[in-house]
Amino acid sequence: MATGKQHDRFSEETSAYTVRGTEQPDLDTGVAAIRNVLKTLPARPGVYRMQDAGGTVLYVGKARSLRARVTNYTQVARLPKRLQRMVSLTREMTIVTTATEAEALLLEAQLIKRFRPAFNVLLRDDKSFPFIFLREDHDFPQIRKHRGARRGKGIYFGPFASAGSVNRTLNALQKVFLLRSCSDSYMNNRSRPCLLYQIRRCSAPCVGKIEEAGYADLVADTKDFLAGKSQQVQRKLGDAMTAAAEDQDFELAAIYRDRLRALTYIQGQAGTAEGARDADVIAMAAKANQVCIQAFFIRGGQNWGHRAFFPQNVTGEDMDEILSSFLMQFYEDMPAPPEILVDRDLSEKDLIAEALCERADRKVIVKRPQRGPLRRLIEQAERNATEALDRRLAESTTQAKLLRQVADLFELEQTPRRIETYDNSHIQGTNAGGAMIVAGPDGFQKNAYRKFNIKDAAVVPGDDFGMMKHVLRRRLARLPKEDPDRSKGMWPDLILIDGGKGQLSAAREIAEELDVADIPMVGVAKGPDRNAGRETFYLDDGRELTLPVNDPVLFYLQRLRDEAHRFAIGAHRAKRSKDISANPLDEIPGIGPSRKRALLMHFGTAKAVRGAALEALLDAPGISKAVARRIYDHFHPAG
Repeated sequence: MATGKQHDRFSEETSAYTVRGTEQPDLDTGVAAIRNVLKTLPARPGVYRMQDAGGTVLYVGKARSLRARVTNYTQVARLPKRLQRMVSLTREMTIVTTATEAEALLLEAQLIKRFRPAFNVLLRDDKSFPFIFLREDHDFPQIRKHRGARRGKGIYFGPFASAGSVNRTLNALQKVFLLRSCSDSYMNNRSRPCLLYQIRRCSAPCVGKIEEAGYADLVADTKDFLAGKSQQVQRKLGDAMTAAAEDQDFELAAIYRDRLRALTYIQGQAGTAEGARDADVIAMAAKANQVCIQAFFIRGGQNWGHRAFFPQNVTGEDMDEILSSFLMQFYEDMPAPPEILVDRDLSEKDLIAEALCERADRKVIVKRPQRGPLRRLIEQAERNATEALDRRLAESTTQAKLLRQVADLFELEQTPRRIETYDNSHIQGTNAGGAMIVAGPDGFQKNAYRKFNIKDAAVVPGDDFGMMKHVLRRRLARLPKEDPDRSKGMWPDLILIDGGKGQLSAAREIAEELDVADIPMVGVAKGPDRNAGRETFYLDDGRELTLPVNDPVLFYLQRLRDEAHRFAIGAHRAKRSKDISANPLDEIPGIGPSRKRALLMHFGTAKAVRGAALEALLDAPGISKAVARRIYDHFHPAG
């Protein structure tokens, strides 16, 4: 039975029903509504929805026998407080019968996702996962990141735990296999190789630098590697490097060496999973009325990352029920692997496997490993679940919560400890400057703020994209030198760019050029008429996000953007004021404060000094013939 504290929580969760003015909770009325439905309820498999007086879905459940299952809700003395509350709010029910219990389980997951009922365990993080997509409908297949429905003709590798992990993998894959990532239209309109060819990340099929057969070999190697045949690909590259060295083609051997290094990097990042080839490893941890579910994604024997999930509405729920509900909601939009390894015996394990088999149209096994390498994988997932839950409970301050929510919003691999925000400022191209502000768990880190004077002649005055490139090139180029192993906390976990798609694209181009493309970047643009509160966030993968106007995360991101804007404007004004107040005499070598003061006292203004004849300059106190000649020549250069 739920404790008093738990009961208070459930009261808060369902308080919206009374606040909005609908019928007050009444246990007898709720039971009567359920009994009325029972009169015509069949003893067949199906799904039932409990609804309040306004039609809002309170709960979605499935049953092998609808009559037997729904009857339990009329025996209120046996129900926990939470379900008594639900029954008291129930005024009607919707029933859907199915042919099998497995079908009912699938339908239940669909309806929970659609209605998000207040009394169901809910998978809070239902964002789609990124995949690597290798197209097969072109003579020169494209490789790229993909998210969403898998309708394109080709092979999808994944899922990956985060956009960051797939970006790093793609970045390294380009170094190893040199496949194009550009669109067909971009490729068809090239007359010369792009930058990726110059930095050895593409074989430039667009301009015939590689034949179709050679490109097909690269595609085959890519497929083999992503399918888990990494040793085979490694041997092939090693043999090619050795052959090139024996032929004394050391430049080609160096290229193969670099590709082998990139391959080793991918393997090191992904890691291996002994005993498992294509499986998801799922474990749970529970503490203080919160539950963490950790999922590891193993494909081709490689671990493509892990993610922690924190389901809602779990207080008082059985752990078996929480994990079962999680599995069905989790695999609602994502293809289930052949094996799902869990950390406990589920009472409906066979039913879940049957339902997932039906959805995937192939065999899916749900099992709890007892020993060996698979058991060690489960133990690793259990440790990660416990640690993730402990971190979440420890992040109790407002700042920590905001940073965690930022990580959730932008799908970062971890809570950011260093967020860098960039902005530029100028007036019609004059006094152009950039600014970087830094924020983290302790708020703004003002000692890390940086100003950037933009004096590059290659930057066209007023070119916002060019200025952004200039600033980021200067900043990001320093990172590999100053903190090569990323141990000093100098690398940003997230970069926010004040601007839209253009600014973000310019920033991404520089990151790729400098080989730091794994840093997550987000563009922040104001809404129509530049209204604050209607910002659009542009992500690396092309998605655009907006947040409710009262969302705390939106307020936080606005503060970061506004602080960068304030700092950039302040730097620009100081620079402009300095230019306005600058005295032409300051630019003359050998004219110090005393002589400048004497000249201004004698002539009145710097303009008068500029226009004075050589003889007039000699009349000024303390000005020798040599100094007078220097001043005159400065303002009247020969020729």
